[in-house]
Amino acid sequence: MTLTYPPDLGKSHITKPFSPPIIEARIANHLTLKDHRDNLEGLVAARTRELQLIKDATVQSLAALAEARDRETGNHIRRTQHYVRALAEQLARNPRYREQLDEATIERLFKTAPLHDIGKVGVPDAILQKPGKLSSEEFEVMKHHPRLGREAMREASEMMLASGCGDDFFHCAGEIAGTHHEKWDGSGYPDGLSGGQIPLPGRLMAVADVYDALISTRAYKSAMDWDQVRDHIVGGRGSHFDPDCVDAFLDAEEEFRAIAERYRDGGG
Repeated sequence: MTLTYPPDLGKSHITKPFSPPIIEARIANHLTLKDHRDNLEGLVAARTRELQLIKDATVQSLAALAEARDRETGNHIRRTQHYVRALAEQLARNPRYREQLDEATIERLFKTAPLHDIGKVGVPDAILQKPGKLSSEEFEVMKHHPRLGREAMREASEMMLASGCGDDFFHCAGEIAGTHHEKWDGSGYPDGLSGGQIPLPGRLMAVADVYDALISTRAYKSAMDWDQVRDHIVGGRGSHFDPDCVDAFLDAEEEFRAIAERYRDGGG
């Protein structure tokens, strides 16, 4: 008679007649192996968490570097990434988006949203830090920043692929950076994409970015009140914004207001 232990404990055979000391030694050996395996898994998990924290901190630092050159943005990064998550979670309740917006995708959207304006590092200070409204010529220069951001994220994605790693993170970041100024009717920039040609991350970011601009005070404008902001977003349904994203915004409006209050400029 031969006893075989389960595969996950390793191969081990004990033949009859049984010897209690041998059985005890084999059991002790497998328990030791299991302890080593559990310890290794714990070390791997801890290292994975550490690497994730490093990546998150790097993303936040890069985003902050871009925004630091724009003296009027304040807590824009933090607010918009929370808007994007709230909007995505609401849209995920729509059966047509349920599979597309799973938990992992929503978390990736949240973590890549801060990079939406990373392309601004390529915009001259004289334009980016101008205290008033941009001239038409200056605005044309500003319109290059989505393409610059997308290119930077594409290069990062290619480096990840070359090293054998997945590129979902930087691919998503590139979609957000490159398309958040596109409009549903095709009148946006940099590529004049329309409708479903615009990746969903860019469509979500468009609502979040405009909403935050409207509630914020700038040197050349006052902040709108809540009702005015809602009317502006609704007015852009089907022209500036994806209709489904606007519907999700209306359902998540109270959460948007709470985020705006929690991360108001000069606050937390």
